[in-house]
Amino acid sequence: MTYTKTYPTPLTTEISNPRLRLLNKIKAGEYPLMTFMALPSVRMAQIVALTGVDGIIIDCEHGHISDDAMHNSVAAISSLGVSPIIRIRGPTHDIIKRALDTGAHGIMVPQINTAEEAFQVVASAKFPPQGLRGQGSAFPAIGHGLTTPEYMKSANETIITMIQIETRAGVENVDAICAVPGVDLVFIGPNDLAQSLLGYVPARGDEPEFVAAVEKIVTAARKHGKWAGRMVNNGSLAKEARKTYDTVAITGDTKAIQNWYMAEFEVARS
Repeated sequence: MTYTKTYPTPLTTEISNPRLRLLNKIKAGEYPLMTFMALPSVRMAQIVALTGVDGIIIDCEHGHISDDAMHNSVAAISSLGVSPIIRIRGPTHDIIKRALDTGAHGIMVPQINTAEEAFQVVASAKFPPQGLRGQGSAFPAIGHGLTTPEYMKSANETIITMIQIETRAGVENVDAICAVPGVDLVFIGPNDLAQSLLGYVPARGDEPEFVAAVEKIVTAARKHGKWAGRMVNNGSLAKEARKTYDTVAITGDTKAIQNWYMAEFEVARS
């Protein structure tokens, strides 16, 4: 199946909304930084949002995040001028609709394997005529600092649709996936990608098959004019990744807490 339909998207939009920090920075080529949040707490959302991060990915796939926590976290993050992104638990219409009705500035959809799956994600994320999303909530406009009519006019071309390539099938089909209109950003999940390709996690990072897969994903993104991102473990790797990617997510809240305590306890016991 070939998808050739074109329309304004976050990649091409001329709409300007100062509340949309992640979109504004990535369009300006400023290499925005993100992180994951797995803990269901308004206070955690506020604490992370005040670190200087540009986007917080609320992890509803692997995190301990309920619908209630998802809504509360989006409200807390967006109110502090940071972009809330929701990593949903699967690419189904009702889950995508529910996530966007929080007021999120974007969604991240895991384990996309085919162009058909990507097309369905986009259809669920867009209001007609580009998609199938329904309107019935006052909440999403709040996260964008708009009235509901203003939100309805701008959402299709300002909400970032991120899809994750993290399987062998996703790599094989990545060119067709990146060709789908409405896919804005291709995000590499290195751990699941390593497990799928190599049979172990984490990758060392120099395995030929892994390196080739990552290069293929980035090349496909560039070919079709999409943004590319990935997860990294620390600031040094994020700095290095700037040569290749438009944005990265530096680990997450649970790892940050663990890593800090482990390092400090090691110092204290030395």
